[in-house]
Amino acid sequence: MATILSVSGSPSATSRTARLLRHLDDRLRAQGHQVIALDVRTLPAEALLGADFRHPAIIETTALFERADGVVIGTPVYKAAYSGLLKALLDLLPQYALAGKTVLPLATGGTTAHVLAIDYALRPVLSSMGPAHITPGWFTLDKDITVADDGTLSVAPGSAEALAQVTDQFSLALGGRPTVLAAAG
Repeated sequence: MATILSVSGSPSATSRTARLLRHLDDRLRAQGHQVIALDVRTLPAEALLGADFRHPAIIETTALFERADGVVIGTPVYKAAYSGLLKALLDLLPQYALAGKTVLPLATGGTTAHVLAIDYALRPVLSSMGPAHITPGWFTLDKDITVADDGTLSVAPGSAEALAQVTDQFSLALGGRPTVLAAAG
């Protein structure tokens, strides 16, 4: 199956965005894909802030993008835009780092006022990087993502269904097998 790079653009170590992505990564693995998780916040600050294209971490990250067949980009929304951390990374990647790839944009935020951030802030940047296809994305409200004390994640039913649908569309675009849900009994 496909190799997928799952990128979290959240600067927070306790990020709901990153936890949501790791949750969706499991769904993609169950569909037969190899998933590589990348939390941008773990890249060295001197590479990102210094815009050092030759930094080993940026070279390695660029290689991850090259290797991937598909890319999931997740970001929290701040002031109606994707995170500055994600922007710093995207600025350091080659112009056509997404050439030929299928991309799934996802965002999280505190209010529905930011729901269009995917289409008006993130999608244009991703489009400029040459992907073959950007699948429909999804915005999830922070309040719909709950992390239990043991670290398990739950997503409110309406959001969970929508996320499953966009994730499955992305997977199928990459040649994945459909998720088989157990019959309720």
